[in-house]
Amino acid sequence: MFGVVLALCAAASWGSADFLGGVSTKRLPILTVSAVSQFVGLLFAGAIVLATGAAMPGERTLLIGLAAGVVGGVGLAALYSGLAIGPMGVVAPIAALSAVVPVAVGLARGERPAAIQLVGVALALVGVVLAARHRDESGARVHPRAIALAAAAAFCIGLMIVLLDDAGGASPSWTVLMVRVGALSLLLVALLVRRPSFTMDREQLGTLAGVGVLDNAANLLFVIAAQHGLLSLIAVLASLYPVTTVLLARIALHERLSRIQIVGIAMALAGVALIALGG
Repeated sequence: MFGVVLALCAAASWGSADFLGGVSTKRLPILTVSAVSQFVGLLFAGAIVLATGAAMPGERTLLIGLAAGVVGGVGLAALYSGLAIGPMGVVAPIAALSAVVPVAVGLARGERPAAIQLVGVALALVGVVLAARHRDESGARVHPRAIALAAAAAFCIGLMIVLLDDAGGASPSWTVLMVRVGALSLLLVALLVRRPSFTMDREQLGTLAGVGVLDNAANLLFVIAAQHGLLSLIAVLASLYPVTTVLLARIALHERLSRIQIVGIAMALAGVALIALGG
């Protein structure tokens, strides 16, 4: 149950970071939002390493953490590119299927969740896809490249979760730090090419700092959660972050939820209950 709680906290933290980041991109360039929040995240992760006094793990753990950051960065780039050329109502739900990757890896490694938990996994996956849907009244044709980018985003983000699980057993804090180093290394290339403006007020800076802290806190919560449960279950619970984002948009921005999103949220919560009951 401890792993379940931590995974749900990770989902809430990731979803909150996505919400604040999404609000920020309406007023600031995406690269600016990413760079500032990731830099704050690097400071946060470094502070966690110092506070815990964690010894530096072996080279394999560091490299896997670094790879997780790079793969995650590629996944986000694919997602943003897909959203730029395709309808959000199609791209976002496909990207929300990222949990399929760690579920498949977990089962391939020999994990055997209870039957009721497998039903919960199916409900949660379908629920998060439905919750991620957005209205699209443009009638625009869905470009095949947008679908391909969304699928690539789902695969990369799912692979990042698997890598987090692999490296986190040796040192959760160092894994989170290396993820941020990997992501920032990739982002640095884009910054040198695009050179975005970093002009912002204190409120915007505070919001971006919150994004960085929440995102990295979620990484840490997930890594710890994965040590207390099956990857095939913990990954699904953590992947419910779009539900948090949708609910925050409803509460803070008064965005209306479509019927299909309400059904999706209900299915996701039912899936969580079945996974917890089977534990």
